Parts: sequence; structure tokens; C-alpha cells
Amino acid sequence: MKHRICILLIFSLICFNTCDILRFSKFEVISWTPGGGYHSEPGKIVVSLLFSHDPDKAGIERNFSLTGNGNNIRGRFSWEGKKLIFSPLSPLDINTDYTVNISANASSTDGLSMDEAFSAEFTTRKDNSRPVLISFYPAMYEVIDDPRINVKLHFSVPVPVRSLYENVSFSPSMAGLWLMEDEGKLAVFCPSEPWIHNNRYEIRFSSSLTDTNGMNIGNDFYSIFSIGSEREMPYLLEAGRITKDGYFIQLISDKGYGSAIHSPAENADWEKDDKISFVFSKPVDTNSVKNYLSVDDGPGIFLITPPGFHTEIIFGFENYPAYESRFTLRLKPGIKDKAGNESRDEYIYRVFANGKYSKPPVFSGIRMPMAPNIETEEEEEYELKFFGADSLYEFIPITDKNYPSGEFVSTWMELYFSVAQGALIDPFSVMEHFRIETSNNVISFSLREVKTKNFTIADPHPGFEDFQRIEITGNLINSTNFGIIYFLIAAGLKDNLGNRSENSFRIPLIK
Repeated sequence: MKHRICILLIFSLICFNTCDILRFSKFEVISWTPGGGYHSEPGKIVVSLLFSHDPDKAGIERNFSLTGNGNNIRGRFSWEGKKLIFSPLSPLDINTDYTVNISANASSTDGLSMDEAFSAEFTTRKDNSRPVLISFYPAMYEVIDDPRINVKLHFSVPVPVRSLYENVSFSPSMAGLWLMEDEGKLAVFCPSEPWIHNNRYEIRFSSSLTDTNGMNIGNDFYSIFSIGSEREMPYLLEAGRITKDGYFIQLISDKGYGSAIHSPAENADWEKDDKISFVFSKPVDTNSVKNYLSVDDGPGIFLITPPGFHTEIIFGFENYPAYESRFTLRLKPGIKDKAGNESRDEYIYRVFANGKYSKPPVFSGIRMPMAPNIETEEEEEYELKFFGADSLYEFIPITDKNYPSGEFVSTWMELYFSVAQGALIDPFSVMEHFRIETSNNVISFSLREVKTKNFTIADPHPGFEDFQRIEITGNLINSTNFGIIYFLIAAGLKDNLGNRSENSFRIPLIK
């Protein structure tokens, strides 16, 4: 009996010591791969865990997880003794943070549980530092006058454009384009249209905004800015014409008269190459001025001032205003400044294009000798005859006495022109545009020379001293026929100031 009791005591002691040894020897992961830190070749990575005791393989596999940036990674399990090997079904990604977990529920084949969960981390991201928003514009609660400003976000590291489009938003919504500067660290948002005046905007992006290494920013961002602190409306200070010499001559505005011809505020002496100038109280949008400026009864205009915002806006005419024409410049309300404020007043200017340097040449008279070949120094011996522009169908005494029928007679004639101040008729233009036409083949004339000095008769016709005189020489052949002689200047006669007659002129006489 005593012997049996001793055997039982010895067996109990052995069992107690064995359980005590198991309890005080931890079931744990004693090593793992690939190890913490950065790994440059994610496609070659497999995860392995070596346990201190024979593991319950099925339980270990149930309590194992591998996540990448919080997403579960699928894979295959295999065992080499106490070592678990996890092979991802797809190669691991770059720029990803991975975590290996075994929960505390995992146990050995003897039922010994882990005292605490196992967790280990490794990364395929070369730089584990998060991107930081260093500065932003507009600043929080800033009020901006310019409705065309760009939003700027300056980060500590480069940020991909795709992440901006996916994570940054505006409220109210604003379409636009993200551009990258400073090697991808400065994100610039260019709105596709101006920000709305007197409006409040919110800009937001979530913590999921990532840098080029795939590292998210970690914090949500929120800011507010407003458009339009400027409330003063633009208005016109003055309008004027700018001469070719650069002088500014102020225009007088119309006070509501129905037509330019009756307006006491008519702006006369407008030259053909004068430009229009509008001076505003503040910089305004040049295109809005163009859109709200009209020219009634005049030529089209074009913008000389470059696009943008300027206080002085200058226009030119697409074609010269017709001499002695009247037209109206009308500037309507709606001119915008940078803050979107609009002008409220309408401005009207009546113009009379009668500048003294813009008058086109006008054929005003002709003088020619009825006895061209008399050798004399006495003017009256030439039997000079003058015919003005109003001498319609007067008799011209070209006779056989001094112009024998059928014979070439060398003769000359003077043409008188009314011209702009300081202008000179282009002699080549006279040769091009002067001709004589007749009915019934009364005479024929062939031009040989155009003279602007050293005239046959020294003095001009009385009363025409202020007119420009051109002498032409040639051969005239008379005939025995009677009819009408037309002395013609065709449209297009030019002077040296660039003036050009739009009308043709003729003096009809009877032989």
C-alpha cells in the first residue's frame, strides 16, 4: 500500500513540474522575415514566421494577416517545421507600408496561447516621412479683389497631379486646371473662369492626399477665402483723340441730342489717322471696353491696348473715316474692373471728321491756251481760258486757227486742285487718273509730261493762288467735228499725306 502511494506522489510531482515548465516557456514568434525597415525589391518578398513551439498550423493561419496601407493581402501558406511561410499571390507594391499580424488567439499544438499579439512592420516606401503643407494662398479668411487669382498649395515634397484632382475640392464648385511648379512641390490651381465677385469659397482636401511616394498627408485640410473687398465702380474720367504726333485732345460728351449734326457738343477737326482714348478711374478689362463700345455711322474699330486691365484704353479705326462724315462713339454701361464691379453710365461723343490734314484732293479747275504756239512773253497772247468745276457745258474755242484739224499740236494745260493743308499732289497719281474723253471724236490728247514747277505761265489763275497747280504737256489733235469734251480725274487721286479721293471729277465743255 505504502509503495502505491509513493508511486502516485512521484507521478503527481512529475506532472506538476512539466505543466509548470510549459507555462513559463512562452509561445511566441522568435524570428521573422523580411524584417523591418525599407525593402527595395517588393516583388521578391515573402513573409516567414518562426515559432518557439510546434504551432497549431490551422489556428495560426486563421489568425494571420498581412496588410498593405490597410488593405488585406491575399497569399498562400506553406510550412517548414515550426516556420510559417506566406507567399503573396501578386508581387507586393512599391511605396506601400506593410503590417504582419498574428492575434493572441494563436496557440501551439499543446494548447499554449500567445501572451500577446504579434505585429511587425516593413515598407517598400523609400521615404517614410509624410508630406507637409508648408503654405497656401489665399490665406485663411483672406479677401481677394482679383477674380482671376490662382490658388497655390506648397508642399514639402512632390505631389502627383492625379492625387490633387481626386482629393482637392472647392465649394461652390470651380472647374480648372492643376499645374505643378517647383519640381512638383508647388500645386497651382488655374480656374477656368473668374471667381464670382462677393462670394465665399471653401477649399478642402482629405488625409488621403498622397505624395509621389504614396505617403498620405495624414490630416484633413480646410480653408476659406472670399472674392471682392473693392466695391467702387469704375467710371470714365475723360475721352480724347490722340493725334499722329501723340497729342491728347479731350472730347466733349454729348448731352442727349438726337443726332450729331444738331449737337452743340460736336467734336470737329477729327483727322483720318486719329486714335480714340478712354481714361478710367481705375484699371478696367480692355475686352469689356471693346464689347461695350460702338461706332454709329462710322468705320469699325480695333483694340490697340494689349489685353488685361488698364486705366487708358486706346482704339484705332480699321478704315479711315470718310472726310466730312459724322459718326458717334457710344460707350455703354458694363465696363468691368478687376473686382468685377461694372460701370453704370453711358457716354456719347459726336464726331465730325473734317480735319484739315485729311481732306482728299479735289479737281477744281482747268486752264489751257487757245493759241499755244505763239512766241510771246505776254500772257494774254496765249488766249488762256479757265474753266472751273462749275463751268458745266461752257464753250471752249478750240479752232482750226491754232489747232489745225488732223495735226499734232504741242500744247499744255493747267489742272487746279483743292488739297489738305500742307499736302502735295502725287504727279504719278495725276498721270494715272487724268484723261480726256469726247463725244463724236472731237479731239484726242496724248499726255507726255506732268510738271509741278517751272510752269509755262508764271502766275496761277487769279483767285486760285491757294490751290495746287499741276501742268501737263502733250499733243492734241483737233477735228472738224463738234461735240462734248470731258476733262476727267478718276477716283483714287492721292497726295503725299495719304489722302485719297473716293470720287471721280469731270468738267464737261462743248466744242
